[in-house]
Amino acid sequence: MNNKPHWNILLSDLVDKNQLIETLLSENNSGEFVAFNPLKGILFSDSTIQQFIEKEDQYDTCEAAAEKNRKLRTFSAGEQKKEFLNYCLKQNPDYIILDNPFDHLDQASRKILLLSLEKLSASLSLIQLVNRTEDLLPFIENSRQITDNSFDLKPIEIATTHFEKARTTEIPKPLVPFDCNENILVKMDGVSVSYQERKIVNSIFWTIKQGEFWQLIGPNGAGKSTLLSMITGENPKGFGQELYLFGRKKGSGESVWDIKKNIGVFSTSMTQLFKRNQTLEQMILSGFFDSIGLYTQPTQLHLNIVDQWLSVIQISHLKNKSFNKLSLGLQRVGLIIRAVLKHPPLIILDEPLEGLDDTNTAMVIDLINILIQETNMTIIFVSHRIEPSLRPTSIFELTPTETGSIGKIKKV
Repeated sequence: MNNKPHWNILLSDLVDKNQLIETLLSENNSGEFVAFNPLKGILFSDSTIQQFIEKEDQYDTCEAAAEKNRKLRTFSAGEQKKEFLNYCLKQNPDYIILDNPFDHLDQASRKILLLSLEKLSASLSLIQLVNRTEDLLPFIENSRQITDNSFDLKPIEIATTHFEKARTTEIPKPLVPFDCNENILVKMDGVSVSYQERKIVNSIFWTIKQGEFWQLIGPNGAGKSTLLSMITGENPKGFGQELYLFGRKKGSGESVWDIKKNIGVFSTSMTQLFKRNQTLEQMILSGFFDSIGLYTQPTQLHLNIVDQWLSVIQISHLKNKSFNKLSLGLQRVGLIIRAVLKHPPLIILDEPLEGLDDTNTAMVIDLINILIQETNMTIIFVSHRIEPSLRPTSIFELTPTETGSIGKIKKV
């Protein structure tokens, strides 16, 4: 296979990637990919990893990492990709389709995977599908882009223009202003979390104040999700600790709803929750009622506020389009708007840029910058990437140790 070509393919969010992958794995390829028709291919992606995790849970097996007798779920994100890549190689494929292989990986894991793929390229063909230009494999000469569902390969053109917000349009005011008189929204004063005697985070000191913009970083498995679950009140490990949420000590008689009403949350998994055939407008409107789907008749004022938000980011013409038929980037923008509709004091954006192409990344970044500049909402932005166009006021970094991850504040 040394004489077989490798490919970098840069995809627009408008491309039906699942159909492209299905075509590449079939024997119906044409043009540049005819040579792959008689060959055996395998898919390496987050979705196939998730399918294996669900399969192992369902049948109580350890298939992907059988020699270690461990389920794939028990590994960190970086380790999961390493173990699953080894599993793929054991199937003796002629080529591997790599679907955004660097997504959700910390910088150290990215470097390890990059070296592994470069070594692997000596023995079998790689077809990498990515959405960000910065993720193109540097050792692959054949680099093209696909911009639509014709799947035509085109020379890569680096986007030079970014999404521009309507500078004259103001952020809509909240329907009902939040009664949050606390300057300190979250305070962790020596918070530690352990599971089965394994300490995840150790003595975390972190104070989050109104109007701040934080980026939460740390390697895979460092405890970022654990800290977020403490902030949202969902983690019972918060009881009995010096954890203060919106002016109240955790466990002082508050309900989870008392905490959650102060927080707007976006995570990439939320896209899968909205499966009903509702419009972009209806999906955003559901944020007023904290429902997955719109089941309450909105008022004219509700409609006006959503119209204003859509005008701010210049997508008013899409409000009646099916949410599920929008590009991934536009779905993310809509979900972020849904999270901030009511101007909650705290916004958590958990990897909102993963899987987006360069154009839609610029659009989401611009929306985040609008929120920072024109509202008093506090934002916690979670990402392994440092985005030059985003300027958090502070960075909270988790560093793993043998006794659990420790936290450090880095000023920007």
